[in-house]
Amino acid sequence: MSTPQLVVHRDKELMAQAAAARLITKMVDAQASRGYASVVLTGGRNGNGLLAALAAAPARDAIDWGRLDLWWGDERFLPEGDPDRNVTQAREALLDSVPLDPKRVHAMPASDGPFGADVEAAAAGYAEELALAAGPENHGAVPTFDVLMLGVGPDTHVASLFPELPAVRETERAVVGVHGAPKPPPTRVTLTLPAIRAAREVWLLAAGEDKAQAAAIALSGAGEVQAPAAGARGRSRTLWLLDAAAASQLPRSLYPPASA
Repeated sequence: MSTPQLVVHRDKELMAQAAAARLITKMVDAQASRGYASVVLTGGRNGNGLLAALAAAPARDAIDWGRLDLWWGDERFLPEGDPDRNVTQAREALLDSVPLDPKRVHAMPASDGPFGADVEAAAAGYAEELALAAGPENHGAVPTFDVLMLGVGPDTHVASLFPELPAVRETERAVVGVHGAPKPPPTRVTLTLPAIRAAREVWLLAAGEDKAQAAAIALSGAGEVQAPAAGARGRSRTLWLLDAAAASQLPRSLYPPASA
């Protein structure tokens, strides 16, 4: 797995704009070299802030939106269209304003979807969808995503992998159901660390003083069961994108003085 690299921005607005520009470049480069790009989205204020910045970026038109596969790192197991679902928020922030191919937008199942209220069946269904998209060149039963984005919670959780809960200990399955999450709603669907680590690049987003301790813990050598963000690594690159507030508890030795 790759060693984490840090980029520290002045504030969360600049962080979102810079991350959006970085993502546009990655998607365009992937499409130029392979014909398509594959990205895993994250929810939360930082994930949605990035999508809003991407929607406002003039360079967004450089992306061939019809040749983009979108996946999610986790989802709240709520009814379709619920405002708290990550996919609902992503549609409002960006997706409804760009010409995506609906067949390439892979939302996680809703609680009133084909699997009903069975979150384990919903997780297995999403794992099957991932496996069908994986090719012989991929590492296991998930596609090799170009970029997988994760928000970092104040407790160091990423996706819906919370400290000490069973999901963060999963080593075989790509997707699992989560029960009793400490952050509402308690029932969720999430990618596991093995699926996250299949990505070429993993980007961890953290902005605000409430994320400072989490960033410091995750980057200090903590174990992934106690600090799930510490276990989120990409195959070729792991990038922490922070604002100055979120980086405020990190030793200066961890990131270059020339950070933006």
